[in-house]
Order: sequence, then C-alpha cells, then structure tokens
Amino acid sequence: MTLKAYLGRLEDRSMLARVVRPVDVRYELAAVAARLGERPVLFSEVTGQDMPVVSNVCASRELVGLGLETDVDEIVPRMIGAIDHPREPEVREAEGYEERPADLGRLPIPTHYPEDGGPYIASGIIFCEDRELGLNASYHRAMVFGRDRLVLRILPRHLHEYMQRGLTGFAFCIGNTIPVLLGAAMSVELEKSELAIANALHETRAVRLAGHVIPESELVLVCEFTGETADEGPFLDLTETFDIVRRQPVARVEQVFARPGPVYHALLPGGPEHKVLMGMPREPTIFREVSRVVDCLDVRITPGGCSWLHGAVKIRKQRGDDGRKAIEAAFAGHRSMKHVFVVDEDIDLDDPRALEWAMATRFQGDRDLVVRPGEKGSSLDPSADAETRETTKLGFDLTIPTGGASEKFSRPDPPVDVDLADYLETD
Repeated sequence: MTLKAYLGRLEDRSMLARVVRPVDVRYELAAVAARLGERPVLFSEVTGQDMPVVSNVCASRELVGLGLETDVDEIVPRMIGAIDHPREPEVREAEGYEERPADLGRLPIPTHYPEDGGPYIASGIIFCEDRELGLNASYHRAMVFGRDRLVLRILPRHLHEYMQRGLTGFAFCIGNTIPVLLGAAMSVELEKSELAIANALHETRAVRLAGHVIPESELVLVCEFTGETADEGPFLDLTETFDIVRRQPVARVEQVFARPGPVYHALLPGGPEHKVLMGMPREPTIFREVSRVVDCLDVRITPGGCSWLHGAVKIRKQRGDDGRKAIEAAFAGHRSMKHVFVVDEDIDLDDPRALEWAMATRFQGDRDLVVRPGEKGSSLDPSADAETRETTKLGFDLTIPTGGASEKFSRPDPPVDVDLADYLETD
C-alpha cells in the first residue's frame, strides 16, 4: 500500500481533512497541522509549489494500525515479530520516476516556527549501504542550507559509523508508507536492515534507483556529504522545546526524483506524529528486555512524557521483587528513558488517570521508589546537565504490595449490568 493508497483509505473512512485554500509553507502549514491534532490533513494547494502536502498520517496508534492493516493491540507484537524475524524485500529496478531539478526551493519544505534555523525536512529517511554491514535506514532532520545544500543532525549511531567507514552518498526518501516510517524508527542491531523490518511489518516494495536500494517513496533526494559542517538548528524536538545549535555535516543534493503526482509528507516537529514515530518503536525493545526477567504484558511510551522520557510497563506480578526487576529491565530497553512506571495487569496503560490512581493507592516512596542518580540521560531533556547530559532516573513500582489482599487494592465493577437506554428519556 503506497502512501497515496493509504490516503485514499483514510478518505474512504472520512478521516482525512482537506485544506483547499492556498497555504504558505512558512508557519501557516505547520499551524494548521498543529490545530488539527491527530487528524491527518492534505493541503491540496501550497503557495508557490506544484505538489500537495500531507501531515499527521500516523499521528495516533489507530492510524498506525490502519497502515499496518492490524488491530491496535497487535502493533507491539507485530513490531517484536518484525525485529526478531526481518524479511528482505524483493528489489526491482525503479520505474516511473521523473528526475526534477536539484533545487530545494521547488519542494514544499516547511518552516515551522520563527525560531527555526530554516526550512526543515523532518520526515526524511536516509537509506545507505555498506559492503559489510548492509543496508541501513534512519531518520535525520535536515535544515535547508542553500539551493542544493542540507545540514543534517547526525547522532553517533549507525549512520555516523557508516560515515566513519567511508560512506559519502545516500538516498534521502520523503513520502514513505507506514511500515517504512515505523521500521526506520526502530532501534535494532547494526547488522539488521530496517527495510527488512518494514517488509516484515507489511509487504514493502523496494527498488533500485540511481544506485541506491530504497522503498518506493514519493520523493527521493540523491545526496553526497561534502565534508563540510555548518550550524544546524534551532529545531523544536519531541519535548516541545527548542534543541540547541550544533555544527553538523553538510550534504549536497545531486539529483531529485519524484513519482507521478508526488505528495510531500511534512512531519510536524513536536506534534503527535513525531511522538508516535519516535516513541512507539521503543516499546518492543522495552518489552523484550522486561520479558527476560518477569511476565510482561504490555508497554507504552506515554505522550505526557514527550513520547520519549516516560514509560509505563504492565506485568503479571508473581514475586515480590518483580516490580523492581521490571524497572531495571525497562531502563535497559530504552536508555533515554527518565521515569518508568510499573503496574499490575488491571491498569489501563492508555489511561493517565488509571496510572495516577495506581500511584495514589499502591505506592509508598520509601519502599517502591528506585533512584538512579548520575546516569546518562537524553539530549532532549532540557533539565539534564547541559554538558554531561547526566540525569537522575526514577522507577516507580505501582504494583500491589507483596502480601496485600488484592481486593483491598482493586476497584469493583458496577454491582449489576444495566443498559442506560432502559433508564433515560430519548428524543
């Protein structure tokens, strides 16, 4: 299912908002997408551009489930299965792509906020290959640095290692399917291909274009690192605070390819889609680690914790120290996490009130709090040490205390089953 086919599915379900008046890529497009929250939106006309823009395509778990053609409850198991059993896609020669001028000004790249360092590609995925390590895919925000130049934020992870091994060229793909968007956000071993993970999530078409293996994407920018660096930022990140300015690598756009009638995918920084794509792929890694030590039932990276810094873990408690074991394992599963909450099987992880209720009724700070001071935290946490990024991590065991009568810590269901239609007047 291509991105455009997915948009058709959203429209068939009356889930896609359409903006028919012209919008400006400078601030206006981002403002409308932000006001729509989790609702997908298609901007049919963008001032000065010849292609439409879509945003919020996977801004909720329900939208991700629709893109994977699976139930919401099956998303985490599906991700775990794809990580454990990736499936290499068949690669064909690309057909139907049109080469366009290598001019970034001809693409509807938004400037989201006045504080931004410039227009930003926020949904782009870099695909690159190494003779020994194979294919790698990863997100990298890219600030427009000139007509054909981008400055990219690159952390010391997989792409950085490829660069250390001599990588210079890559394909920058925009307008990807839900499986590809999700697969590229996975934190997996270096030797695992994110494209194979995407194909295991849902059948994914792969093509060879200009010497690069990529998924069928709406737009493909063929780029080369120049060896230069430039200031990148500010940029609004997951925490909805602006990241700092850093010197980062510069890439030159050599070629631009587009599918017929391309749609540009604009990801709103700090918005629901950004949070889902960054947070949800951490859930299977936490689940796998916690499952090694206790009976893990479910995991959530919570929106209130910026979909990055807070996690909630549901376990079936069998021993008194299961809560603490789950806490330690959860931190191993997502090393950027700052606070984790472990609950019993009766607590709904998607209900913040239920989590708070468990803390209010089952937690004692002197007994159930795990404190880990002086640990490496996330670079996204503005409260962490500015130089060392050290933070204090906390784990909250919100499970029923060992030896406690379960009925003392549980809420009863209504005493009888009633149908409100039998009691209320209707018009």
